[in-house]
Amino acid sequence: MNAAGFPLLSLVTFLPLAGALIIMSVRGDEEVVARNARWTALWTSLIVFLLSLILWARFDQSSAAFQFEEKLAWLPEFGVGYHMGVDGISVLFVLLSTALTPLCILASWEAIGTRVREYMIAFLVLETMMVGMFAALDFIVFYVFFEAVLIPMFLIIGVWGGPRRVYAAFKFFLYTLLGSVLMLLAILYLWYNAGTTDIPELFAQAVPRSAQTWIFFAFLASFAVKVPMWPVHTWLPDAHVEAPTAGSVILAGVLLKMGAYGFLRFTLPLLPEATATFAPLIFVLSVVAVVYTSLVALAQEDMKKLIAYSSVAHMGIVTIGIFTLNQQGLSGALFTMLAHGVVSGALFLCVGVLYDRVHSREILRYGGVAGIMPAYAMVFMLFTMASVGLPGLANFVGEFLVIVGAWKVNPWVAFGAATGMVLGAGYMLYLYRRVSFGKITRDDLRMLLDLSPREYVVFAPLIVLTLWMGIYPQSFLSFFEVSVAALVQRHEAALGAARLAGM
Repeated sequence: MNAAGFPLLSLVTFLPLAGALIIMSVRGDEEVVARNARWTALWTSLIVFLLSLILWARFDQSSAAFQFEEKLAWLPEFGVGYHMGVDGISVLFVLLSTALTPLCILASWEAIGTRVREYMIAFLVLETMMVGMFAALDFIVFYVFFEAVLIPMFLIIGVWGGPRRVYAAFKFFLYTLLGSVLMLLAILYLWYNAGTTDIPELFAQAVPRSAQTWIFFAFLASFAVKVPMWPVHTWLPDAHVEAPTAGSVILAGVLLKMGAYGFLRFTLPLLPEATATFAPLIFVLSVVAVVYTSLVALAQEDMKKLIAYSSVAHMGIVTIGIFTLNQQGLSGALFTMLAHGVVSGALFLCVGVLYDRVHSREILRYGGVAGIMPAYAMVFMLFTMASVGLPGLANFVGEFLVIVGAWKVNPWVAFGAATGMVLGAGYMLYLYRRVSFGKITRDDLRMLLDLSPREYVVFAPLIVLTLWMGIYPQSFLSFFEVSVAALVQRHEAALGAARLAGM
């Protein structure tokens, strides 16, 4: 129970499982089951989102402490317990997860026509795992949620994906699972050293300098794949291309944030000396990712693959911000993570709108769409400009703060991050021009219908968020600036203590 005596976080986390159980109990012919599954999943996810808004409304932005905490004894003899809570770093990612889930279910309303019950169950289970991962304050509980996310996503790609869905699903699963094995060894060492897996208690104890290096690389092996960082990013384009539209939305919107969240939650506070030592390595890998994947994106002929490579570039900017280890860089990284979750998810939805009508993602297959789908073209243009980093839209503020933070550390790192933004404008404007402008050369494109009422409902909250984050960013920055300041202060204090001990 939390301080108010009501387990709000547990309710937000596990209510989707109740919805999944209801869907499992539905009986009748296939059409009845599919209809009831859709509505049950939608109403469940909407109720979860409304409950998560209580976290947003009642969160104390002036405190860096964990809030809405819940503790239950689980394996007390081993120092393992059920411990949940959120701080300024994690609370908005809980909301991002609960906000995108109902939009994904709505986006799948007509696109998914087979095994609808199982599909909706998979999405509700996935929501539980995502929320639990961001709210877990025990390392073992975190690891369970962190790895369990793979199972429903594996099924979503492997069962409802494209022609190469099995290959993409197994590649996604094996890459992300194998990277996490080393993290499990690091968790076991931390438990053996401290006698507990409670995260706040581990923060209060110093990890021996002799162990920080190998633990850092154990965490890096897991989190780098999840981000994904170069050169372990190759699973992402295949996963995006083969996943159904809603799968791509949740993969880009939430699952790519898991690795960056791991760096923020564990690597920086637990391993301050190793983080400072190996930050230049992360900068090199991140700048290579930003520039290389941006150039690769320029050469793509598939819309989803282009946006997938752009996601790697944007997440490279995030990792640069995280390892600047200053207020501007960390705040910019968190803001960019949120903005990317909204904008990249919306871009995949834009691709899905065309794919549902034409069943092709080839860029050269289109042209002149703006003339027959003007509302769609306006929506697509908004999110294209947001991805480019146009001032007044979501991505600009976060990327600007990252560049400022990187400049304080090394101007060349800031230059690398800025180069990615310039190249991003190139490939995104190329995509928009080829799809929206020009002459219509195919007769089937002349018959395309503009956005449906359901699609307007899906895009509307994403449009509002994109404009809100660009026009009034402080309403988001205020949530995590106190927690970021505390993280920076703790990191600097730990480095200062290490220097004194080394004298």
